[in-house]
Amino acid sequence: QVQLVESGGGLVQAGGSLRLSCAGFGRSLSNYAMGWFRQAPGKEREFVAGFSRSGGRTSYADSVKGRFTTSRDDAKDTLYLQMNSLKPEDTAVYYCNAKPVAYSDYTIPRATTGGVWGQGTQVTVSS
Repeated sequence: QVQLVESGGGLVQAGGSLRLSCAGFGRSLSNYAMGWFRQAPGKEREFVAGFSRSGGRTSYADSVKGRFTTSRDDAKDTLYLQMNSLKPEDTAVYYCNAKPVAYSDYTIPRATTGGVWGQGTQVTVSS
């Protein structure tokens, strides 16, 4: 199975931007439906953004729609989450997730459990 390594988290002021990276090792990310999730202190892990295995479909939580964009660089076997117009409520640990699905599966992986998870990266947005 794939191993996921995340980077790009840090401190940023409200209105600023960050780009998170999720690199795959051992197996190509093209074998998976990919997702970004986050968990704030005292809250449940929630879906943020997803990228289908087939068809290049993306989907976003209502709370980040229009501000976040997820993409994949096949040459680098890396998934990205571009976060713009960041708000203090975006503060959380962000996780990359890979769920094995059929080659022709174009659905978005929204489930908050299952699959392979990265180690998480902290994003803190100051007001």
